[in-house]
Amino acid sequence: MPRLPLIALLVTAPVWAQERVVSFVHDVKPLLESRCLKCHGPAMQLGKLDLRDRAAAMKGGALVPGEPEKSPLFRHVAGLNKPRMPMDGELKPEEVAVLRDWIAQGAKWEGVLGAPASAARDLKKMETWTVPAGAREQWAFRKPARPAVPANGAAHPVDAFLRAALAQRGLTHAPRADKPALARRAYLDLLGLPPSPEEVRAFVDDNAADAWPKLIDRLLASPHYGERWGRHWMDVARYADSNGYEHDFDRPNAWRYRDYVIQSFNKDTPFDVFLTEQLAGDEMGERTYDRLTATAFLRNYAKVGFREKDNPQFRFEYLDDMIATLGRGVMGVTVQCARCHNHKFDPVGQADYYRLQASLWGYVEVDHPLTPPAEAKAYQEKMDAIAAAAKPLREEVKALEQPYRDVLLTAKYKKWPENIQKAVFTPEKDRTPGQVLLANQIIRTTSVSPSELDRAMGAADLAKKRTLEARIREIEKTRPRPIPVAMGITDGDYRLTPDGAGDEPAPGKGIQREKIDGMFLNDGSRPYVAPPSHFLHGGDQNSRGSETAPGFVAVLDDGATPTALPPADGRTSGRRLALAKWLTSGRHPLTARVMANRMWHHHFGRGIVTTLDNFGKTGEAPTHPELLDWLAVEFVEKGWSMKQMHRLLMTSEAYQMSSQWATEKHLLTDADNLLWWRYRPQRLEAEIVRDNILAVSGALNTTMGGKAVFPELPQEILASMDKGIWNNTKDGPEVWRRSVYVYRKRGLPLPFFEVFDLPDQNLTCGRRNVSTVPTQALTLMNNEWVLRQAARFADRVATDAGPDAAAQVTRAYELALGRRPSAEELSAGEAFLRVRTMGDFAHVVLNLNEFIYLR
Repeated sequence: MPRLPLIALLVTAPVWAQERVVSFVHDVKPLLESRCLKCHGPAMQLGKLDLRDRAAAMKGGALVPGEPEKSPLFRHVAGLNKPRMPMDGELKPEEVAVLRDWIAQGAKWEGVLGAPASAARDLKKMETWTVPAGAREQWAFRKPARPAVPANGAAHPVDAFLRAALAQRGLTHAPRADKPALARRAYLDLLGLPPSPEEVRAFVDDNAADAWPKLIDRLLASPHYGERWGRHWMDVARYADSNGYEHDFDRPNAWRYRDYVIQSFNKDTPFDVFLTEQLAGDEMGERTYDRLTATAFLRNYAKVGFREKDNPQFRFEYLDDMIATLGRGVMGVTVQCARCHNHKFDPVGQADYYRLQASLWGYVEVDHPLTPPAEAKAYQEKMDAIAAAAKPLREEVKALEQPYRDVLLTAKYKKWPENIQKAVFTPEKDRTPGQVLLANQIIRTTSVSPSELDRAMGAADLAKKRTLEARIREIEKTRPRPIPVAMGITDGDYRLTPDGAGDEPAPGKGIQREKIDGMFLNDGSRPYVAPPSHFLHGGDQNSRGSETAPGFVAVLDDGATPTALPPADGRTSGRRLALAKWLTSGRHPLTARVMANRMWHHHFGRGIVTTLDNFGKTGEAPTHPELLDWLAVEFVEKGWSMKQMHRLLMTSEAYQMSSQWATEKHLLTDADNLLWWRYRPQRLEAEIVRDNILAVSGALNTTMGGKAVFPELPQEILASMDKGIWNNTKDGPEVWRRSVYVYRKRGLPLPFFEVFDLPDQNLTCGRRNVSTVPTQALTLMNNEWVLRQAARFADRVATDAGPDAAAQVTRAYELALGRRPSAEELSAGEAFLRVRTMGDFAHVVLNLNEFIYLR
């Protein structure tokens, strides 16, 4: 048989099938045993597919005898379906052809296949993976040490490092920016709001040597600082007010986490404490309301449905999201890439992934009461009594509705194509893996509305239902006033009997009655029993390996931190607290580096490591590694103070350089400004563009904290939303609050934010994308909300400046750009106002490139 490319094999395979008979024993069996049984044999069955015998392969849906083009086995090895199989390297074209010919000839099978002994050894090897020799020599995996500051005459350590690199290329740095530019830069950078003309003037007129540090301190003391810098952290924390996915349920208490973040930045909570509270606030010595609220960090994942116990199969996805957020957002390592196999580029093994998963495994979702325990207990007892009284009535209603619901659902299912109907109507235990996916998707997204049920029900049943509902409403009227709660997590206790024996969870002494995610909450009267976590071969929850102990990423671990620090009251495992202590020990190679680099990025427009959430081999190398290490050590030694880091970076000459200066030599030598020879202009984020429009128009409502607001959306946009909430509010002061308080709906982001590159709210985000597209200009020119704010801006200018055109142009520039217009700009503005209105001019100013850039 001639060797042909794969596409030729696919085309000509039916002809070959007639030319020769494929031998199962000689051709197919060795191929399946050597390349397929490692993942689909006795050790594990990824995707519930077992290829040891024909019956199992048929049940798993892998084969359609006589029709290779419909057989998933062939389609995956041929690359027609994703992912391409086998996972450890694709088959040769002639091997793909053998499988196609064999299936075309009826997929005849002889006996049972046995996986080679090496397969079991390979699986065990994955579980016992160790760090490769020399892996810790990579710069990112070595603990940062404080390097000597270059002695080159610079008064500031940041400038000393930058000038040393510039000198090597024969370059100098830009001159200092003028004071109005510096004032606007500082305000937008720290507060996300423009300075008033009076604030600019006060700084310009302050000739004291410490005028600049005093301005920085004044801005850091402003409550608006937390709104600005807390928003940066919420990108990392993938904060949103709704669940996401198709139902996109509301999270009524998510806003408390947002307020906690803002307050933490304003209080300058040390970053090590800030991080520990978010990972293990419920395990710390003093459980304050803030610390319980902080645990929402791990629960911020996008979620299917309303309660996790409604969709337990997604628990592994939520854990993967937590690990990805910790890996990328805190450590700058893509640990989540080691879920199914050892990391392809970095020294991170599956064993590392599952050690981290074991540290988080016991989590359960809870709403933490933010009231004294006695009050919370009394409230819960009253709610339990009401639920118990209503339960039999609800069950009667459900029993009345169920026959009608079944008929309506069946009719809806029958509208789908035949293969989908077959998947839905096949008994659950008999479904193939493919049918499981299809059926789950359809069943989960198909529902019957109350109005549909009412129309379908018989008159007698409907009347009985109405009577039962009326009785339920009477019971519900006795509900007590809700107590404040914060969404968060804690650990669930795992046991069968009061003695803690057995495999399955069940209530025992000292454990709350309510079962959460297969576990119970421990009240501290008994020792905590941690749920078992297992190594999953290939990342498949149906292919469990050995039980996994909690631990850390080995290449980053010096072994000095215990893997569990149980609290004295015994309520939880202490695993998350140990994880937090490991990350913030000061010995961790990456935590301080990643946060220092993140702060540098937001101040200077680009990180020393450009890939903020990837310090591994596929990330960018640092442009100034010694500077980054110096900053990381300084950050830790100064008590992890974020405000101290702001002061350090902003008092450098590098931060105060002009962004408008350049020479031909600089542009030819370092056009991308990687050496920071001048300040890098930055496009303002979506939220800050909106905030600045509100600020210059005079409309900004500076009320802080509390529940989210819902800016008015057009009805055609609301019509696209069929799940969750958007409490559309007429445009006015109530919704003219800062954008950090706008409801973050995963399924329907505010369109204005989307235009200006709002990141994917389902994932942790290190660095926002910055695009320049026509829709941004069109939005600023034509959006009705922008036009209304431009009119308010014009009214403000007219009130402040009076009827004189020159005064109006000057005032508009001062309010929007923080500076006076040049002579040319003043002349052009006056000419414009001779033929157009002040409203038009105000609108033009809001459309200036300078308005949406920090320079």
